[in-house]
Amino acid sequence: MTADMSVIGLLLDASMPVQIVILLLIGASVASWSIIFTKRRLIRRTTDASDEFEAAFWSGGDLNTLYRSATQAKGGSIGMAGIFEAGFREFNRALKGGSLDPDKVIEECRRAMRVAQMREVDRLEQGLATLATIGSTSPYVGLFGTVWGIMGAFMGLANVQSATLAVVAPPIAEALIATAMGLFAAIPAVIAYNRYVDKVVRLEYRYDGFTEEFSSILQRHARTKQGN
Repeated sequence: MTADMSVIGLLLDASMPVQIVILLLIGASVASWSIIFTKRRLIRRTTDASDEFEAAFWSGGDLNTLYRSATQAKGGSIGMAGIFEAGFREFNRALKGGSLDPDKVIEECRRAMRVAQMREVDRLEQGLATLATIGSTSPYVGLFGTVWGIMGAFMGLANVQSATLAVVAPPIAEALIATAMGLFAAIPAVIAYNRYVDKVVRLEYRYDGFTEEFSSILQRHARTKQGN
């Protein structure tokens, strides 16, 4: 009989450990692509929202108007707007509480913005560790399936009188499929992880710069309030 050398046929005829390895890698690949597309939408949405807010902020508009727009945003403020909202809310709270010490007011505002920034960065980084894990472990999982399949192929040779290509090719081919699946799961995960980490770091740098600039603006406002 001629062995079925199609991919599906090889997988159906593979040993149980190899099939389990391939199913794990398929699951890892599906999870990886799900994270990739979700993270892509989230980072793009956050970047666009930050660009839009930054343009409005530096246009010289009233901060109270900008704050109301941020608090009334559909789905809540994200990105730079969320950091601004946290800082300006703390600034108004300090003034209403009667605190006129500019240094103390700015310290509280800076703390609130740092907390908001940490939440934003944490939201952006969710799932990246999973991508890194899939990218780093999938080749080894596939290699395990390959080694197991080749071991089975050589052990099977002990039961035949002559080792021909027709006898050896199917089990080795099914073993190599495991390696291919490992690379198929790992390569997109590694590429996406490196790309998204770079984007998150760039956004974090922008958040740091905005926090410092906005802290200076609030400090000037606090000193003006103190002078009055």
